[in-house]
Amino acid sequence: MNTVGSWKDGVGVKAEASGRTREVEALVSPDELLASLPRSPETAAFVETSRDTIREIIHGRDRRLLVVVGPCSIHDVDAALEYGRWLADLRARWQHELMLVMRVYVEKPRTRVGWKGLINDPDLTGTGRINLGLRAARQLFVELNRLRLPVATEFLDMISPQYLGDLVAWTAVGARTTESQLHRQMVSGLPIPTGFKNTTDGNVEAAVNAILSAATEHHFVSLTGAGTAALVTTAGNPDCHVVLRGGRVPNYDAAAVDAACHTLVRHGLGPRIMVDCSHGNAAGDAQRQLVVAADVARQVASGSSRVLGVMLESNLVAGAQRLVPGEALRFGQSITDPCLGLNDTALALEGLARAVRQARG
Repeated sequence: MNTVGSWKDGVGVKAEASGRTREVEALVSPDELLASLPRSPETAAFVETSRDTIREIIHGRDRRLLVVVGPCSIHDVDAALEYGRWLADLRARWQHELMLVMRVYVEKPRTRVGWKGLINDPDLTGTGRINLGLRAARQLFVELNRLRLPVATEFLDMISPQYLGDLVAWTAVGARTTESQLHRQMVSGLPIPTGFKNTTDGNVEAAVNAILSAATEHHFVSLTGAGTAALVTTAGNPDCHVVLRGGRVPNYDAAAVDAACHTLVRHGLGPRIMVDCSHGNAAGDAQRQLVVAADVARQVASGSSRVLGVMLESNLVAGAQRLVPGEALRFGQSITDPCLGLNDTALALEGLARAVRQARG
């Protein structure tokens, strides 16, 4: 093994590869990264308070709506911070009606191939400088928490929580991984409220099974903070819920919400769900998120307690752009799914806040 650079430069110790593996490079250990970008005592308290609030909402003891809103994916840290500052202002404005949490997705699942997120490809060049990506992601999470803005993300890799989990208030398991035993095991050890999405074809039962699995004890192999292999035993995570994201047909209306809640009750779980206004519920059209959010607002305003929150994909600039090598990118616009712009996002949030007030009145 020869050292070719330091992990701070995005390069680690490389070892000789074999078989079809072209290269092996050592990752920074979780302990090293956390030591170089620590969370302050104030941030630690803020994260814990945010998690507690979300737990209260999930279990129906806090009647605010949980709203996870932000870019489909993060590819530009500066743009993410600008969006975060904008969202922090709205968070203060609607703090009595909405628990706003910023969607900060730094890993992206792909149906086939494509850009896999800030951690895997921070340079947008396919070079896979993951050490650099981990550092960029953690720095961003630190800065957003300093803005007193809770962070939501999706953990795709089993060891990502060791690097970022102490800064996360809410996490999701996506439609492609809800049935993954590895992800269910991982969630069972997280001190973080977690949403399991229905599968891409709309199967809600799979998400319910995931909740039941994640709530129990598991034994599996993972990493210590020092980066060595370890056997992990978990206690189970009681703070999980279903996220309806659509499938072959949308599933955000009152009938679909009722059907999902009946499934939860049949399995001994509370009838509380979250609606993802994007993905299958919007049929790939970012503007349809406004229609979905308005429908959810009507359900909330009518007094229904079954919807605990919503997800919205939103960015500084509406729509999406293609990532083309050598071409400049438009600042603040998604390179994955299309998003709502700021004005439409504010309208959607205002409608949801109004619905909460009407339900109380």
